[in-house]
Amino acid sequence: MDLLRQLRHVRRHWWVVLVTVMVALGVSALLTVRAQPRYVASVTFFVTTPNQGVSDAYQGGLFLQQRVKSYADLLTSDRLAQSVVAENPVGLTADEVQRRVSTSTEAGTVLLRASVTDTDQNRALKVTETLSAKFVELVQKIETPPEGKAPLKIEVVSGPRVSSQPVSPQPVRNLALGGLLGLVIGAGLAILRGVADVRLRDAAGLQRATGSPLLGEIPFEGSAKSAPLIVGDAATSSRAEAVRKLRTNLRFVDVHEPARVIAVTSALQGEGKTTLSCNLAIALAEAGWRVLLVDADLRRPKVDDYLGIDAGVGLTDVLVGDVQVGDVVQRWGDKSLLVLPSGSAPPNPSELLGSKAMADLLLALRESADIVIIDTAPLLAVTDGVVVAVQADGALLVSQQGRTSRTQVAAAARSLHAVSVRLLGCVLNMAKMPKAEAYQYEAYRVVAPVESPAAQTEREPTARHAEGTGVNGVSDRTQELTRLPR
Repeated sequence: MDLLRQLRHVRRHWWVVLVTVMVALGVSALLTVRAQPRYVASVTFFVTTPNQGVSDAYQGGLFLQQRVKSYADLLTSDRLAQSVVAENPVGLTADEVQRRVSTSTEAGTVLLRASVTDTDQNRALKVTETLSAKFVELVQKIETPPEGKAPLKIEVVSGPRVSSQPVSPQPVRNLALGGLLGLVIGAGLAILRGVADVRLRDAAGLQRATGSPLLGEIPFEGSAKSAPLIVGDAATSSRAEAVRKLRTNLRFVDVHEPARVIAVTSALQGEGKTTLSCNLAIALAEAGWRVLLVDADLRRPKVDDYLGIDAGVGLTDVLVGDVQVGDVVQRWGDKSLLVLPSGSAPPNPSELLGSKAMADLLLALRESADIVIIDTAPLLAVTDGVVVAVQADGALLVSQQGRTSRTQVAAAARSLHAVSVRLLGCVLNMAKMPKAEAYQYEAYRVVAPVESPAAQTEREPTARHAEGTGVNGVSDRTQELTRLPR
């Protein structure tokens, strides 16, 4: 995992870092408040030996440096601690005195420092005073032979003295260390949470899971629940502009082999594929393309609810031969958008969608419109979506950010590749995008859309047709756009 992805995990789960830092600061503050103040009393010894010349001084210095290391251990010995307790009883045992004593030496010198740390300032000083006196006596006693003079001399050169302010706790240091520790732990937890989270969180993850190009990111808008279509006031929203960008990207997916029949599907139910199908059809119609929207999600059709059309008779009735397609296609709005609703609920949707009648119908629809958009069922729930996608020129996979897992999206893409479906690309729906990227249009509408070649050819003859009702209740303009045999 690269550093940039780790930083994205930390940014996405910033609240984890914040909570961890606050907890660490709280624990540090609590421990600091509850900790007893500790004082340090210290004393410094200087060890020397008689010498008679420069050569003797050098050799004596080396001898003393080695000796000082032994004296450091002698300061924390049982014998010295017992003598301190016997000389000046301060309410401590020999073991407690040993635990309070620490030593240090300076390399290349014969200085030895002893420190006593205690919660009682006076007791620390008394223990240090007794320790220094008894230490000198103990060294002299150990180093002096039975008959003769001691080969070295040890003296107190600094102290004993005790600190006027407690050396611990240190609030600033404790809070700084607590905050730093909380930051490190919080960042680690955020990264672990990001790694463990298998849901789609960004467009890059969707591309990696599907192995297909990203054709669009549709931003999340709270108003989309009540106004899902990009018409009226919603036509100037950032969501509408994202759909138009998707429309443009679809046109240039493959200029040598453009897809005219596109199956829109998703891995799971409720990822917004039907809404995107309707809005994409509307955007294409706004650009002057003759668009036919087919509701092939026969198990849970929703196109009729979004567009407000009658779905009593539709695709299923055409496939079983009860009606002709020209009788049930409905024109929506004032654009060149035709809609073929789902029709009656069949008992065998997969078999019906995979029948020869469906293949013949798509062949006829291909000739009747510039682009056919087919809303299909989710891929992982049933096989309907794959059955329809096989007969289309390509499929568009829609995934909702934060809902679908990478494994589910990858499985949906594999189901399409397994039957050689051309996956045109993927769309990240309901994406949480920064406000700076959510470009908001003011009152602005496209006045002169780019028309398709077929639309330019048919524009003048179409304009001469009346908008009245033709045979079988289908308008003359609808019959012209469909050009289907009756």
